[in-house]
Amino acid sequence: MPGSSAATVSPATPVIRLERLTKSFGARRGIIEVDLEVEPGGIFGFLGPNGAGKSTTIRCLLGLYVPTGGRVSVLGVDPRGGHPDLLARVGYLPGELHLPDALSGADLLDRFAAMRGLRDTSYRDHLVERFGAELDRPLRALSKGNRQKIGIVLAFMHRPALLILDEPTSGLDPLLRDEFASLVRETVDEGRTVFLSSHDLDEVQRLVQRLAIIREGRIIINDTVEGLRARSPRSIELTFDHDVSAASVAAVPGVTVTGRTPRTISLSHIGSAAAVLAAIAPLEPTTITARPADLDELFLNLYSGRQGADGVPVSAAEGDDRA
Repeated sequence: MPGSSAATVSPATPVIRLERLTKSFGARRGIIEVDLEVEPGGIFGFLGPNGAGKSTTIRCLLGLYVPTGGRVSVLGVDPRGGHPDLLARVGYLPGELHLPDALSGADLLDRFAAMRGLRDTSYRDHLVERFGAELDRPLRALSKGNRQKIGIVLAFMHRPALLILDEPTSGLDPLLRDEFASLVRETVDEGRTVFLSSHDLDEVQRLVQRLAIIREGRIIINDTVEGLRARSPRSIELTFDHDVSAASVAAVPGVTVTGRTPRTISLSHIGSAAAVLAAIAPLEPTTITARPADLDELFLNLYSGRQGADGVPVSAAEGDDRA
């Protein structure tokens, strides 16, 4: 790999620490008492629908918004005031990438390299080749995907200690999404940290170790992916060669029968599988198909009015992420 990794922080210091962070916009909702810690050297997922408060939180992290209340620490520094040393150690890819239309990709990369004092551009050039970024044409002539490639290069090229990435694979084809996933893993292997906000739940599921979900300005989930799955509903499909009743299975605590015919039962359950299997066995099914919940299902549960993985009923989200 071209270049070298130097941007790390002490393992004892959270890369990001938010304490009761609040940002209000008058009558418009922002974020409310958000508590969050992101440890160094990992990939942290930050999820939520449009209007939930993701962009507001990220803008507070970057010092673009001044919080109404609470505290923000990024790489051990309060970002308010636009500390140049802090910004030099952060790579940012916004969810809505706006680039100067009249410049070419080459011009833009050179300007950013100069602003960052980046003398060795070998890693930047490696990323350009790796993602097939088009540098010769004016940015206004590029497709969304090709502009996104340049945004990725801009965020990663100085090997920052912290990457804050908002919908980073928007517009990329599946092969480049896989390439991006490899880049993120390499970044973490070097001891750097990635804060990833995405609607692509497959991407999040493959990459992150820990995640937070924000809804209506408040954090409602903060857990590892495996921990979230462990306390979330799993699905079981049963088929029989004889008619059966679902009553004994439905009576098991944590079980919900989601569908049945005389010879099939569909159910979801939370908690230990032992009691469920004990109730199923006397019914003598011919097939049992079990499937753990994935993030797509968990996310839909959290926002569709059904009970969330934390046991709190939630309703569908609304609005655009203007805050």
